[in-house]
Amino acid sequence: MTIALICLVALAALGIGMFSVRVVRSTGDFLVAARSVSPALNGASIAGEYLSLASFLGIAGLVLQSGVGVLWFPVGFTAGYLVLLVAVAAPLRRSGAYTVPDFVENRLGSPPARRLAGIAVLVIGWTYLVPQFQGAGRILAGLSGVPYPLAVLLAGSVVAATVALGGMRSATYVQAFQYAVKLLFLAVPALALIIALGPAGRSAAVHPERGTHFRQATTVEFHAPAVLQVRTPVTVAVDDRTATWAPGRHTVADGARVRFPRGAAVPEVRGAPELGGTVWRTPLLRLPGGGHPLFQTWSLLLATVLGTVGLPHILVRLHTSPNGTAARRAVVVTLALLGLFYLAPAVYGLLGRTAVPQLYLTGPADSVALVLPAAVLGPPWGAALSAVVAAGAYAAFLATSSGLLLVVAGGIGHDLLTGSLRDLRVTVVVGAAVGVLLALPARSLQISVVVGWAFGISAATLCPLLLLGIWWRRLTAAGAGAGLVVGGVSAVGAAVASALGAAPAGWPATLLLQPAAWSVPLAFATMVVVSLRGRPPAGAEDLMLAMHVPEPAETVRRGR
Repeated sequence: MTIALICLVALAALGIGMFSVRVVRSTGDFLVAARSVSPALNGASIAGEYLSLASFLGIAGLVLQSGVGVLWFPVGFTAGYLVLLVAVAAPLRRSGAYTVPDFVENRLGSPPARRLAGIAVLVIGWTYLVPQFQGAGRILAGLSGVPYPLAVLLAGSVVAATVALGGMRSATYVQAFQYAVKLLFLAVPALALIIALGPAGRSAAVHPERGTHFRQATTVEFHAPAVLQVRTPVTVAVDDRTATWAPGRHTVADGARVRFPRGAAVPEVRGAPELGGTVWRTPLLRLPGGGHPLFQTWSLLLATVLGTVGLPHILVRLHTSPNGTAARRAVVVTLALLGLFYLAPAVYGLLGRTAVPQLYLTGPADSVALVLPAAVLGPPWGAALSAVVAAGAYAAFLATSSGLLLVVAGGIGHDLLTGSLRDLRVTVVVGAAVGVLLALPARSLQISVVVGWAFGISAATLCPLLLLGIWWRRLTAAGAGAGLVVGGVSAVGAAVASALGAAPAGWPATLLLQPAAWSVPLAFATMVVVSLRGRPPAGAEDLMLAMHVPEPAETVRRGR
């Protein structure tokens, strides 16, 4: 049933792409849907594109693993649209550009600055595309037995075919359709689980100090070495050999199978908050590998809020609106739809803590939303709801990946090579192939961490470029280029160093794990200081005037 539903969602996306190919006749059609998308449709498609598979699975898993402080992720994701609404949406649409590099060249009159912006678009796009392919591969591999590399290749092929056929027009309809699919397929099972757990289960979910025991005898298979802290004596079976664990630390080897009896307390994993404990309940971010939770929280909020402002696959959507007013209305619609959707990941994470606590012990808990229905309801309804959730998560993958692949293709074929419509379709395939190749070795990385890297890079590169380019007339090409290089190198370097574990514990590890608090101000400061030493480009004031003067009333009425 799971594969049938996923295939149905994928075929629907392909069908929409084939329908849209009839009306794609130019670069404008392919990249910005001829600037004719209504605010309601655009808002639904932005929400469908933004609510990614990685975001949904990652947040649900992190809530289970790291505690309620992780809920700052969706707060930051949504709050970023307020900044986008107030400071970016209408002026960027009035600039007349197709893409962010187009805007940079129009604003600064510099082809080198355009190319740097194009490189930033590609880095952000591929970084964000990796966890989408990664999550889609895990779904297919886990639920159908397909090898992970083949599952990633199939996912990349479906998205590449959808985007290559219809471009932005295809992506718009696909993403609006899949927002409805995601909301239905993820929210309805969440409501069913809330009802099925009954009063005791619901009480345990909202009182984290409860529900920290195994509801039934549970076998946990460890995929990495772990150190467990046991607080009360417990008799377990380790690889079918009975052992009694005294209070204290116990090391579990990679590949070990430990069976806990019914009612046993869930041990604490060294390096992670105690499940349901005081630290787990504290509303501050505590990601594994870093300390200083207050700093982590503020840095995360800065990355998610400002990172949203610079996401290229969201920015290109603003250019599909008929005018600046329509772009702002589309963002308002998006805000409402995001607020409705982000209730679901919190529900899956909190319910998963009480129903499938074994995921807390085995490392990344990104699969909690997929396995929770079967654990709560059992066959046949549990399996049916798990299939529905998997299809909804796959719809999230298709929607976000379509937008990301479109901006990657535009970054190569339009911003860097200025190619034809045919070349754009070829670059879609190239972009998908690179995303697949990057996702293959990333299987073991935690999805939400890779998503965080994409937002951090966006916040330190395109966000300062846009905000200063729209609101500060003194910005120069040299300042913009220097800021892009400094912000990009610092954000990417922190992500790589963090992934390799290159920093010692304490503040160095925390600064690399959450670099936005220092990389974003550094990028802004670099752009300002270097720009003050030069002269703004000719024509900058004319373009800024065009960006900030509202459209005539008749134009606004036609764009509704």
